[in-house]
Amino acid sequence: MADSAKVKPANEALRLSEQRFRMLVESVHDYAIFMLDPEGYVTSWNPGAERLKLYKAGEIIGKHFSIFYPEEALARGWPAHELKTARAEGRFEDEGWRVRKDGTLFWANVVITALRDPSGELVGFSKITRDLTERRRHEEDVRRSEERFRLMVEAVQDYAIFMLDPDGRVASWNAGAERIKGYKASEIIGQHFSRFYPADRIAAGWPEHELDMARKNGRFEDEGWRIRKDGSRFWANVVITALHDASGVVQGFTKVTRDLTERRRVETLEEEGRQINEFLAMLGHELRNPLASIRNAVAVMGVKAEADPTTSWARQVIERQVRHLGRLVDDLLDVGRITSGKITLRREAVELGAIVSRAVEAARPLHENRHQKLEVDLEGEGAPILGDTTRLVQVVLNLLSNSAKYTPEGGHVWVQARREGHDAVLRVRDDGVGMSPELIPRVFDIFVQGDRSLDRSEGGLGIGLTMVERLVALHGGTVTAHSEGPGKGSEFVVKLPLAAPGSPPPVGGRPAAPRKARRLRVLVVDDNQDAGESMSLLLGMWGHDVTTAHDGTTALAIAEREQPQVVLLDIGLPGIDGYEVARRIRAQPGGEHIVLVAITGYGQAEDKQRAQEAGFALHLVKPIEPEALQRALARFEPRPQKA
Repeated sequence: MADSAKVKPANEALRLSEQRFRMLVESVHDYAIFMLDPEGYVTSWNPGAERLKLYKAGEIIGKHFSIFYPEEALARGWPAHELKTARAEGRFEDEGWRVRKDGTLFWANVVITALRDPSGELVGFSKITRDLTERRRHEEDVRRSEERFRLMVEAVQDYAIFMLDPDGRVASWNAGAERIKGYKASEIIGQHFSRFYPADRIAAGWPEHELDMARKNGRFEDEGWRIRKDGSRFWANVVITALHDASGVVQGFTKVTRDLTERRRVETLEEEGRQINEFLAMLGHELRNPLASIRNAVAVMGVKAEADPTTSWARQVIERQVRHLGRLVDDLLDVGRITSGKITLRREAVELGAIVSRAVEAARPLHENRHQKLEVDLEGEGAPILGDTTRLVQVVLNLLSNSAKYTPEGGHVWVQARREGHDAVLRVRDDGVGMSPELIPRVFDIFVQGDRSLDRSEGGLGIGLTMVERLVALHGGTVTAHSEGPGKGSEFVVKLPLAAPGSPPPVGGRPAAPRKARRLRVLVVDDNQDAGESMSLLLGMWGHDVTTAHDGTTALAIAEREQPQVVLLDIGLPGIDGYEVARRIRAQPGGEHIVLVAITGYGQAEDKQRAQEAGFALHLVKPIEPEALQRALARFEPRPQKA
């Protein structure tokens, strides 16, 4: 008698549960939910299937499901392939064209799930079809009214599909809900669904608002942040559908949740990337103009013999650093290229000690300005490596600059280069602010920076250590960060493989001197007066006849009057930009014979393409190496123009 008393409530609970699942499936109008037997013949049909495919249950039950496929799919045996895959793997998902009863096509997302009895015997398939022709994202909103429907829902892994009672407490839970939200069924059933929402949304009454809207309108759809069991957030698409009994009374709600965190992350990254690229392009342009003036001025100084060794040394230092700065600007303009390692290395045999010496020379003023003591230890056996000298100097310089930023005035920085086993090892250590354990694993991530004072006087873009890691990796090495905690300093250790015995001697060397161009009539057009005049002075010292203009209107008048053989034309001109100036020069009498060379601070691929379309023969990016400018002039043999 006692057993009978227990069985009756259990049976009633099962009946209620099956009734809920049946209500769920029968209430769904946005999805076609039906069953197939093991051979693919339709055995059940819901209102959503009738609405989507236009067949009534009496017209389609007993028919083979291949009737929904276009001729092309039938010809390649696609329906049979779907069942075969579902039978072997448990489920099959596809998107493609399907056919309604009236012959019209719609683009469908289809999920087929194999259903097996307790012995593992295949008893049929569940099939869920979504119409994505008008809606790209539509959640599976399903529940089964009996055990076969329950099997179908519980097999779904990609969606959280569960039921709420009229008050918003969880009444059922599928495998997808467990995967997305982290709760097991026993942990969440009976709990209020508001626990999936951030605190600010709960305080604003948003969960209750969702249920009120679903009661009022029949369904509610939303996107926003939701909370997993472990406290982490994910971006969710949510569909809540009100379930009514025959008298119209709300019996509960179905809730379908899809995790769209990755999609949102990609969209956010794309937008941030676009903004960063625009910022870096403008920054690069603004940096390249002064660098061009400095580069030209240094080249002018180099034409004249220098009796004073100190002056010669100073010019060479400026020349090296301007070249280095130019490459840094190039890196800024393509952060994606840096982070993905798409950098071409110009390898040569070099001593790590020589690399460190060059970097220390560039970084010492940083430390001196902050009254920091920079100690360099290059003792011991040499450490030859095969690498790109400029890039390796960049690695050491970034590490030294990082130490200078995060070490207070009067602090100490130590740099050491050693051979250790089969590696050349660089250590850069400081007694600065140190790093928290949470920061160390992320310190090489792009745009990650440690704490610093509010004045941000030593701020940066947060790409220095990212560049260090990528450049070291491209050389086959590793870099690690160490700190005992905040206030206890930091140490960065770079390990690079030693050059193999018998490695080739340094490659490249100094390039051959460019062939000197014959005397040319050259028009230099640049709105930056220092850049234009310094380039004109340099060209004049090389023996060319040079005229200078600082705006497009003046340049057009000079070009028409003097018929130059070569025009070195800045793109970012006020009023009429360089592209339009080029087109107008081409339209002048004799303009088709003038060689147009774009001189610009913008060096992206699209900039070069625009220059080519505007009629430029060459696109040079500021600051231009004197040798590159000489080669550019020498490669052209313009036709002599009438005086």
